[in-house]
Parts: sequence; structure tokens; C-alpha cells
Amino acid sequence: MDSDEFVAGFDYPMFVVTAVDAGTGTRAGCLVGFATQTSIDPFRFLVCLSRRNHTYRVAEAATVLAVHVLGRDEDQQRLAALFGTRTGDEVDKFARCSWRPGPEGVPLLAGARRRLVGRIVARADLGDHVGLLLAPIDVAVDVETAPLTFRSLPAMEPGHPA
Repeated sequence: MDSDEFVAGFDYPMFVVTAVDAGTGTRAGCLVGFATQTSIDPFRFLVCLSRRNHTYRVAEAATVLAVHVLGRDEDQQRLAALFGTRTGDEVDKFARCSWRPGPEGVPLLAGARRRLVGRIVARADLGDHVGLLLAPIDVAVDVETAPLTFRSLPAMEPGHPA
């Protein structure tokens, strides 16, 4: 048995993570499946970004990240597709969706009514991904809804290899 077989059938929640480089104002965002709560008290949330991802390169200079929970309706799936199939190396994703600046300028997606903005308190080398540990500074939950999961995603081609 290999590791792919071990995770086969898992249905991870999917998130859109956004970042801004405080020095240049460059914004980025991507669809993320590797994320989890890591501590109850104090609350901590871990987001893992692929080193190949444009968002990772922007997050290297970021002080905060926003983690957006998407629902399963059609509009939310379109938002997931925008952030999952396009790369910020080629497209300004924020010109194609509604957003506003949040704490420290991090983009907050108008279409995501459940989100956490967290200060990056640690970074960890996790192989082809880097883990960014977040301490919440702003949390919004306007609606409780079943999150978009890996299995409920529409068929899509990633904007770049993992």
C-alpha cells in the first residue's frame, strides 16, 4: 500500500487563503486543502501552501493571512474555481471577484461569509509545502453552512502543479 491509498477517500474541507505583501501591496490567493486547527487554548490554525504557488511567494512577506470557508452553492464553487484553476503569476484574481481590504490590507472575499484572519506566528518546512501557523486577530461567521470539500469541488485543472 502506498500513501496515496492511505488518503484515498478522505474528504478534506477546502479553503481560499489570501495574502498581501505589506511592502509591495501585491495580493494573492489560492485554494487550499491542507489546513487544520492545531490548538484549542490558545486557538491556532495551520495553513499549508505549496512552494510552487504564487500565493506562497506573496505570503513569504506577509504578516497575516485570511482563511475563507466556502459553501457548496454554485457561486461559492465559482469562487473556488477562480482561486483553484488560475495562477496569480498570470491573472489578477481580485479583478474577477468582489473583495475588500481587511486587517493589514489582506484581501477579504465578499462571497465568503465565514473567515479567519490570523497573524503568522510560525513557519515550518513541511516538504513541498510550508506550514504557516496563525493566531486569530479577526473572525467572522455570518452563516453556518456545510463547507466546500475536496469531493464536492467542481471538476477543475489546477493553475499549477502542487
